[in-house]
Amino acid sequence: MKNVTDSFVSLGHWPCAGSFGFNTDILATNPINLSVVLGVLIFFGKGVLSDLLDNRKQRILSTIRNSEELRGAAIEQLEKARTRLRKVEIEADEFRVNGYSEIEREKSNLINAASENLERLENYKNETIHFEQQKAINQVRQRVFQQALQGALGTLNSCLNKELHLRTISSNISILGAMKEIMD
Repeated sequence: MKNVTDSFVSLGHWPCAGSFGFNTDILATNPINLSVVLGVLIFFGKGVLSDLLDNRKQRILSTIRNSEELRGAAIEQLEKARTRLRKVEIEADEFRVNGYSEIEREKSNLINAASENLERLENYKNETIHFEQQKAINQVRQRVFQQALQGALGTLNSCLNKELHLRTISSNISILGAMKEIMD
């Protein structure tokens, strides 16, 4: 941190007031540019980003709550299936002689169906959470890009005055005219 502040404070690295030049020291100019860009992004995008993240967090939390409720319902169904399984096992003892293999098949089908339902609900919950996270990330990216673009356009528009704008247009027209003459 001391090196960064030294580059701002030290007058030995700055050209004289009467001359103009480029600072070609990449290590001195790059952190300055990055700190300015990051400062502008943090200053202008902090509130919007915070609101977006809070809204997204609430949606994700409500999705998680809904998924947990669905999971609870699946567990309840699983308990009902287990209760039914116990009843089937009691009946199996009574009908062991007549149809033990059929009862075992029904038992395994019930367990498989309940497990598949639970697994499907768990997958659905995970997919929903992943989808909401990706959606939140994409919205934040889009909002940050829009904020940066608006800031850049605002800065550009505030820096151009009418005379400079007309001079730039005239220069570009003459360059296009020269290119047309070369092509002819």
